[in-house]
Amino acid sequence: MSAAETTAGITWQDLAVQDLTAESFAPFGTVIPPMQDGVPFGPQDAQLDLSKGTPRFYCMRLAARGLLVKQITRHRQVTQALASAGGDDWWLAVAPPQDLDKPDAEPALADIRAFRIPGDTAVMLFAGTWHAGPLFEGADQSFFNLELADTNIVDHHTCKLTARYGVALTLV
Repeated sequence: MSAAETTAGITWQDLAVQDLTAESFAPFGTVIPPMQDGVPFGPQDAQLDLSKGTPRFYCMRLAARGLLVKQITRHRQVTQALASAGGDDWWLAVAPPQDLDKPDAEPALADIRAFRIPGDTAVMLFAGTWHAGPLFEGADQSFFNLELADTNIVDHHTCKLTARYGVALTLV
């Protein structure tokens, strides 16, 4: 697709992928790069909040989905940590957490950013950070996911960009 092309009433817009740095990702969460074993816990580490339920760490297998974003989701009750289980690079579209007390809040389209996550790096999303992904090209992939046991049942709020804004995003 081009920078903005309309198909079946949906405008496809390009969303430029940014370099992942601690500073560029700061409005959305924490970058967790590889570090030597034995480094003491400190501000460089993810400040997880798993206090509202039973933590769940699992390896989720995702079907190939490309670098397209038609909807974006948030979890208001928990931080979430994601990483590639196979060491492959992947992509994530995010928007900052806002209006956590409003279950029907939606992100502004202009606030959505995209990042390429190196395969040896994890990210932690602040509670309420809007996210689409993990996204990747090619065959099915697996990802480590740390959230709460019932996150996707009781704390899963989705904004369909195609319905709300008439827009879908292509990461470029």
